[in-house]
Amino acid sequence: MAIVGMIVVMGAVIGGYIMEHGKLGVLVQPAEFIIILGSALGTVMISTPLQVLTQVFQSILKGLKGEHPSKGAYSELLTLLYDLFQIARKEGALALETHIAEPEKSSVFSKYPSFLKNHHAVHFLSDTVSVILNGVKPMEIEALLDIDIETHHEENGRLSTVLSRVGDTMPGLGIVAAVLGVVIAMQAIDGPPEEIGHKVGAALIGTFLGIFMAYGFLLPLAANVEAIHLSEARYMQCIKEGLLAFAKGIHPTIAVEFARRSIFSDVRPSFEEIKNTLRGEKGENSERTESPK
Repeated sequence: MAIVGMIVVMGAVIGGYIMEHGKLGVLVQPAEFIIILGSALGTVMISTPLQVLTQVFQSILKGLKGEHPSKGAYSELLTLLYDLFQIARKEGALALETHIAEPEKSSVFSKYPSFLKNHHAVHFLSDTVSVILNGVKPMEIEALLDIDIETHHEENGRLSTVLSRVGDTMPGLGIVAAVLGVVIAMQAIDGPPEEIGHKVGAALIGTFLGIFMAYGFLLPLAANVEAIHLSEARYMQCIKEGLLAFAKGIHPTIAVEFARRSIFSDVRPSFEEIKNTLRGEKGENSERTESPK
């Protein structure tokens, strides 16, 4: 949708300009592009550490791809939690050690490849289970998880802030380009009117480009990145609620229900969907453990 939205923005602005009999060639002002976009890139390099800048570009790609946790991803997460809780219930909590020590080699985690791709979620889950196995009280575990989620959210918040600041800067850089264009136009004040008009038009393109880039692309992208991070934080919250219920000794099915209730309604699997999924898991497990006849 982000890419579609960009196309709509471009289509509406350029289409309206053409409808008013504007000439597209006038909009092509390479010098204005260099002044504004180059200055914007420079301000980002001045204000942002390289590591954060790399994360900003990664977040933009996530936003363009629409990488929000889907309903299927949540179903997979809830099923994984149920599998882990069932192992602890049947074989004892210490049986989880072999799975959380190396999740990528675990027979349980390997059934859920999309979860394994989320490295932060894997570490969040594994580290928390390790803490639970060490006998830490649920109240202390909750405080620990809150710190982790808050830190991760604050870390991600820097990325949308960078985009917002660049977006706020663009109109000012557009004015800089426009002023330079006016200076050039004044140098040709004694020339023919056509030449002066061309130079003034080029100067105005600078103002247009700065405002257009800010409100048409950068600020919406910042909001998109922030929405991605909020959905990721909700995903971590879902893991937290399930682990807290598990740490309190609640039955696996009800612990998974605690986790399910923390999911936003637009991507929350229904109770019946999860129940049917868990029934399928039970059926598969019983087939594996059944002795050959």
